[in-house]
Amino acid sequence: MEQEIEDTLSQVGPRLRALRTGANTTLQELSARTGISVSTLSRLESGHRRPTLEQLLPLARAHGVPLDDLVGAPATGDPRIHIKPITHHGMTILPLSRGSGGGLQAFKNLLPAGTDRSVPDLRTHEGYEWIYVLKGKLRLCLGEHDIVLPAGEAAEFDTHTPHWFGRADTNAVEFLSLFGPQGERMHVRAKPSKTPQRK
Repeated sequence: MEQEIEDTLSQVGPRLRALRTGANTTLQELSARTGISVSTLSRLESGHRRPTLEQLLPLARAHGVPLDDLVGAPATGDPRIHIKPITHHGMTILPLSRGSGGGLQAFKNLLPAGTDRSVPDLRTHEGYEWIYVLKGKLRLCLGEHDIVLPAGEAAEFDTHTPHWFGRADTNAVEFLSLFGPQGERMHVRAKPSKTPQRK
């Protein structure tokens, strides 16, 4: 039973990070809304701190999701990932990894079709990200660069660089994203002709 609890709690961090980054919310903003320190939030997301109910309740309220969306179902020893979609700010996020141990975390992201044009709001956070577009065209604003990635293209970047992504047009977009600890590089790379400067 204790192991099941540990396995379940190890999945909370990736869900928290997916919700926050999907909403382009900084750790500082989330800290102000929840009263939880930035360092504690960072440790919760990376899996270096075990979450408590006192922390999960304000986080669920801040993200506008039921507590069950953060905790999920207990692990059963089955190696398959039982995907539970998270919908936040119009985006559907599907965790594709358990994310335990502070290693790579994988997500499938779905942006529905629409006529609204989101204004880029570039943010920064800890980590390194790799994205691969499955369907549609993804607009990626990265530092001074404004890039459109069609299906089949990938990009990687240090998330300390201000960034934002959204639909490039009115059509739906589907893309994969991998988050890694700071300094961890991905093996696949596709960059624009003008390489953004690492900060």
